[in-house]
Amino acid sequence: MDKAPKSESSTAKTLLQRSLQEHLEAIQALLQTRIVEIERSGEMICAALNQGHKILLCGNGGSAADAQHIAAELVGRYELERRAWPSIALTTDTSALTALSNDFGYDEVFARQVQALASEGDVLIALSTSGTSRNVIKAVQAANELNCRTIALTGGTGEPLASFCDISVSVPSQRTSRIQEAHITIGHLWCEMVDAQLG
Repeated sequence: MDKAPKSESSTAKTLLQRSLQEHLEAIQALLQTRIVEIERSGEMICAALNQGHKILLCGNGGSAADAQHIAAELVGRYELERRAWPSIALTTDTSALTALSNDFGYDEVFARQVQALASEGDVLIALSTSGTSRNVIKAVQAANELNCRTIALTGGTGEPLASFCDISVSVPSQRTSRIQEAHITIGHLWCEMVDAQLG
């Protein structure tokens, strides 16, 4: 078996160490600066579910995958055997996504679903690593009109999305990959809170 030259191996090791260190720093920054927002948003999710409401989630690309992941944990289970909690990722219905994009434009792809599915007291979790995704912002605006509570999961400053939401958890990083890794960690923390409080 051919072996990679030492210089290439050393370069890969340095890249991996740097990326893992960035990951640890992003998670440490959450612990030091965002724990209150994570707790408050988790309490909002638990209260909504306990009162018979549902959780909606939306995002693009990797954030769409995170939305689906979190929804699946709530509908299925996280770690405890417990009841199924109503949670819908607005990123999974291909017929709705393509029809709405074709008929109304992609900026409305989530807002239209919010108008159809959200009710007062529900919670919309809006994921955007940049905080600038127009279709996610429009979804939040639609939710606000229905008195649906809103949580932003973002990176950097989180603006302008953060300003439209009841609570914002902005990962203090500029690198999309590190932000997304932190987002799924936050999603798991929320699921742990649901297990602990409602399980």
